Amino acid sequence: MGWGGIARLCLVNAAIGGMAALPLNLFNRLMTVELALPALLPGLLVALHYAVQITRPAWGHRSDRTGARVPVILSGMAVLGAGVVAAAWAVGLPTGAALAVWLAAYTAIGLGIGAAGTSFLALLATAAPDDKRGAAATLAWLMLIAGAILASVGVGLALEPYSPARLVLVVGAAALVAFGLTVLATWRMDDRPSAAPPASVPLRAALRAVWADSSARRFTGFVFLSILAFHLSELIFEPFTGHVHGLPPDKSTTLSGAKDGAALLGMLAAGGLAHFRIGTLRAWAMTGCVVSALGLVALGAGAPLVPATLTLGLGNGLFVVGAIGSMMRLAASRASAEGTTMGVFGAAQAIAAGLAVVAATATLDLLRTVLPDPTAYGTLFVLEALLFLGAALMAARVLGSAPAAPTAIPGE
Repeated sequence: MGWGGIARLCLVNAAIGGMAALPLNLFNRLMTVELALPALLPGLLVALHYAVQITRPAWGHRSDRTGARVPVILSGMAVLGAGVVAAAWAVGLPTGAALAVWLAAYTAIGLGIGAAGTSFLALLATAAPDDKRGAAATLAWLMLIAGAILASVGVGLALEPYSPARLVLVVGAAALVAFGLTVLATWRMDDRPSAAPPASVPLRAALRAVWADSSARRFTGFVFLSILAFHLSELIFEPFTGHVHGLPPDKSTTLSGAKDGAALLGMLAAGGLAHFRIGTLRAWAMTGCVVSALGLVALGAGAPLVPATLTLGLGNGLFVVGAIGSMMRLAASRASAEGTTMGVFGAAQAIAAGLAVVAATATLDLLRTVLPDPTAYGTLFVLEALLFLGAALMAARVLGSAPAAPTAIPGE
């Protein structure tokens, strides 16, 4: 497959990123600020959507054994879109009914992301030639960030003036666009030739084989710690902009999009520099962790909101290049088990992210009962910064031990 086909296929990740951004940013803001619900509620809902993604290894294992991935991607996107629209509709319902709808909606969101995301990565790995697989993975992540930016900014602008009815219309339109983009991206992709599937191996045996690899075990630990740090502020950033800085929903959502834009620039900068051998995957992962920590400390210390937010986004982007590049390197070293290996890493990521959002929101609710809002949020940001610094130290050991991949990874 040429670069045109790879770029078209990666539009799937843009659609996933756009849909996934709304529950994490906008819906969280609406629950905690406009509806005045405890921050723990959206934290538990997002944790639920991450918990459901523990099924990622099963989707990855299925992708290793079969080539019929497009139907799973389309089904996953349909379920994801339906879940996002249902969550938006519930904002205008009485609290009791809304809770019931949100439970079902966030379960659907998690299932959709797990099915579509893991199957997409497996399809990309088989469709892209060996010499383009690493670059294709980088492009896929860039598309994910771009989709989140477009959805956050676009929905934020279209929500003015805000009302629950307008929210459903705008989110419904975004879901239709995302599904249409996925259909376009995957059209006739399953017809492309690919290698014959390997001999069938039971899921449990495949997971044991991955876990027996010491490099995979150590890297899974790094993924857990770094993603724990990465996601701690995920559900508290938009409420922070409302409670501490007084931003309305459209402005806070737009600022979240700007943070994602800074992350995109960080990824492009790190990938471009490292392509010319300026820095390594490990160096960019460590640098990203440190820069992210600086941005968080600035937010917690009351520094100007926009520069501190952009610094955090930039650091996140640098971190992603190093971490995802290393992840693809390690997965590519396990022939015929790439999907299962990526599924294990994805499950570790989902568990860490779920724990992070629950811990952050529960701690925030507790701190806000005894501390002023700026101090409560600042305390959480400093704790997250410390975790990022710990992840940087861990990266110095773990990423250096990853085996070399048979393909070149952009950023090496």
